[in-house]
Amino acid sequence: MKAKTNQKNPSSWTNPVKAKLKRGEVVIGVVISVNHVETAAQAANLGFDFLWIEMEHCPISLEGLRNIVLATRGLPAVPFARPPVNELWTAKRLLDAGVLGVIFPFTHNAELARQAVAACRYPPLGLRGSGADLATFRWPAPGGYYDFADENVLVVAVVEDTTGLANIDEIAATPGVDVIFIGTSDLSFSLGLRGAQNQPKLDEAVAKIAAAARKHGKVLGRPARSPKEIKAFSKQGFQFFMTGTEIDLMSMGAAQLLGPLGRGRAVLSTGSL
Repeated sequence: MKAKTNQKNPSSWTNPVKAKLKRGEVVIGVVISVNHVETAAQAANLGFDFLWIEMEHCPISLEGLRNIVLATRGLPAVPFARPPVNELWTAKRLLDAGVLGVIFPFTHNAELARQAVAACRYPPLGLRGSGADLATFRWPAPGGYYDFADENVLVVAVVEDTTGLANIDEIAATPGVDVIFIGTSDLSFSLGLRGAQNQPKLDEAVAKIAAAARKHGKVLGRPARSPKEIKAFSKQGFQFFMTGTEIDLMSMGAAQLLGPLGRGRAVLSTGSL
């Protein structure tokens, strides 16, 4: 009998997010913003495809990241993380902690896009160092972790400023980048719109980035705050969605419970991180 493909059988296991994207399907992630293992484990079992572990804007430590990765072992959502900066050493530490995808912020030129890819691949494909003991424990692939990681780690390049917008064709053309993610909030600020959405200037920028991603066969990603937005953006060709934080979900749940009783408070949003 053929073994069932899951995280407990890494020899035949494939990153389900990468598999869904290749099939043209939508994937949805929840942002983990607090350094709390049980919260992350619960979030990983709610139906999301991946965890977006936020280390650029939130105080999640490397130790906290490692605990989250271990606590979510065997759960459906795949752990990804965004480091504070696009650097080889920051990506290395996240990958060695066991994440299976890195979300690189402010990837505003082709050099940074190539660096992002190199950080996630072992030589001769890239420049990742070989000290992945913790990741090897998390993903004990019988055929060897190195080949497993090169095949399964997802590389997400975040384009979120006017420099990235100007260089988008070269960024999108970079081999090995899996997803071009549009950071619409920071892009809005960079365009002088102070974070405002649904503005013609921002819409034009998003359309330019989307066109370049499609031209070079890259998956498109962006924030989406509601089922309505996810459905609308997916019709535009977007597949990779970052939704709210676990705190947002708690606020939304409280509003649904307390609102009809006249005790609901305004739902706080962290915005598009």
